[in-house]
Amino acid sequence: MSTVVITGASRGIGAATARALSADHDLVLVGRDADALRAVAGDCRSARVVTADLTTADGPALAAAGIASLDGLVHCAGIAELGRIADSSADQWRRSYEVNVVAVVELTRVLLPALRAAGGHVVVVNSGAGHTAKAGWAAYAASKFAVRAVTDALREEEPTLRVTSVHPGRVDTGMQRAIVAGEGRDYDPRAFLRPESVATAIRQALEATDDVHPTEVILRPRPH
Repeated sequence: MSTVVITGASRGIGAATARALSADHDLVLVGRDADALRAVAGDCRSARVVTADLTTADGPALAAAGIASLDGLVHCAGIAELGRIADSSADQWRRSYEVNVVAVVELTRVLLPALRAAGGHVVVVNSGAGHTAKAGWAAYAASKFAVRAVTDALREEEPTLRVTSVHPGRVDTGMQRAIVAGEGRDYDPRAFLRPESVATAIRQALEATDDVHPTEVILRPRPH
């Protein structure tokens, strides 16, 4: 049974990914909300919970502790703090990079020996904003452009691994509800991708046959 680490596993895409993989994988669920992580673990066949803040100095090492061989690492944790450049603060930019880029890099770095041992697979949940930057989304998009560069470089540097960048459009999550509220619009979940749909794409990438390297997956909501 293969082992997969999932970050941001307490809710949204991370929780949906845990449930999508639970039948066939031993999971390590990483996040900051211990109660929510335990609730997700309760839906899974085999899941271990690690409560850690990956932006701290010891968070990545705590998440990686005891893992000698790792088949999959799925980065689902992320934040979206929106605002026009003229109105945004340096702290907002720093938070976006710390969570969306630096934490991804550092946890991947710490787990590279285990990933190499298994010939593993790294999946990074990016965004449509990792390809297109729009007004009001600069800090978020810049962090997603940056983490796309990380996946491209990792793919070249670690040829024994598979590295997949997943770029969903807007997804029906708590984060999305906060964004729509900030935009002053009514929330219609039908306008967005379901977390389970993104989780299905992640599972399909992880379970791709050995002759396939799924480098990039782009998902968009169908109009209603």
